[in-house]
Amino acid sequence: MDQKLFKDVVAQNIYYLRTKNHMTQFELGERLNYSDKAISKWERGDAVPDAFVLKKIADLFEVTVDYILVPHSEQDQKRDTKSIKHVKNIIAMIAAIIVFTIALAIFVIIALCTDGELYLWQIFIYAIPVVATVELIFASIWSRKMYKIFLSVSLLLWGIILTVYFAIADYSMWLLFILGIPIQLIIFFAFGIKISIKFSQKEHALIKKGAIKNGIAKYVKKRKSKADDVAESTKNEE
Repeated sequence: MDQKLFKDVVAQNIYYLRTKNHMTQFELGERLNYSDKAISKWERGDAVPDAFVLKKIADLFEVTVDYILVPHSEQDQKRDTKSIKHVKNIIAMIAAIIVFTIALAIFVIIALCTDGELYLWQIFIYAIPVVATVELIFASIWSRKMYKIFLSVSLLLWGIILTVYFAIADYSMWLLFILGIPIQLIIFFAFGIKISIKFSQKEHALIKKGAIKNGIAKYVKKRKSKADDVAESTKNEE
């Protein structure tokens, strides 16, 4: 593969991944700490991102670096992207199952050693914040979808409250659940603000893009009008 073809392949793949995820050049540039002009150069094939940026792009769109570097048909692109997401979802589910399997193993061992005198079912309550932490890590690194992160954070919050409640074994600790309500509201509004900022930035980028297009269209129309005037004036003189 020659250099020109390689640049075209990378450009096409970056453009496909960006548009598939409904991102503007401005928004992608902000995520990568680059300007929208740099993104435009990559998508035109005038330049190629370095290895570090390629890794960031791959992580952002949940693909491998190799995926960006090799040519794909449209069907291959859709199939490969879905396949990678499917594998990552399976890995996240396996991680959660492993945590509960460990909790189950602890439950069985303690039950055999203590004749079931303890409240062993609480072990599964203690596993909830661990599972939430694992899922939050996967959501933050791989998915980065706001609703998945929000659900993981919420699960972590209530898992911690349940763990403290049952670990202390003082029923007056039910007030922790009252405390959890405003914390949950803070989390909800914090994510709402972040999503609003994201949409605002996207809207600003679209407006800016539309303004540029309108400006170009007006300029072309003005030049065409002047050219028509000159042609008509020349015709009248003749």
